[in-house]
Amino acid sequence: MILGAVISALRQVASAPLRRIVGRSLALTILLLAVLWTLLTHGLDAFLRAHPISADHPIVNGIASFFGGAGLVVAMVFLLPPVSAIVGGCFLDDAAEIVERTDFPQDRPGQPVSLRQSILSGLRFAGLTLGLNLLALTLIFVPVVNVAAFFAVNTYLLGREYFEMAATRFRPPAEAAALRRDHRPLVLAGGAVLAGMMLVPVLNLLTPVFGIALMVHLHKRAERRPAIEAPRG
Repeated sequence: MILGAVISALRQVASAPLRRIVGRSLALTILLLAVLWTLLTHGLDAFLRAHPISADHPIVNGIASFFGGAGLVVAMVFLLPPVSAIVGGCFLDDAAEIVERTDFPQDRPGQPVSLRQSILSGLRFAGLTLGLNLLALTLIFVPVVNVAAFFAVNTYLLGREYFEMAATRFRPPAEAAALRRDHRPLVLAGGAVLAGMMLVPVLNLLTPVFGIALMVHLHKRAERRPAIEAPRG
């Protein structure tokens, strides 16, 4: 089930209608990351200037600056998931509408999510994702465990957010959350795919639009699964 959804989402991302959205999504993602990088580097530089490790040994300060910069690169990796969700929310309706219309033409179309709801949801999720990823960041010097923590946290968070993005086009947020809980293994499988993408440079920039396309398909499968499984019980 998940493999078919992944293949369908990849096909959609490569299609002409979604390629235009992918281009805008990439531009916004890169812009947000550039802004964050500028803020973080200026903040680190200001901190090191105000609190030099050694006033008499500029080489020591240079080494501290180098390791601080390396730490910022790692921090940017952990900032990718909330940035991805914010960008995904910006393009949710445009991308989801294309996927719904082309892959599920017989179904009723979803309704656009209100701007207010989209902003509130994006801010809430960005805050939650940032907080949990900062906790995962504390394990950065523990080999294997650090990657496992990043993957586990974002499997849950990305699966949850992107599924509910797709589902709220068809039902109130509370019902979307209930549907997600009822199909937790399916949603976590989708979240694992997205979390895996986050670990691959360049490919991770495609996560917002790919995540929307993937979760539209998983949402449709979740909607239909009870009707398909009911006779078995």
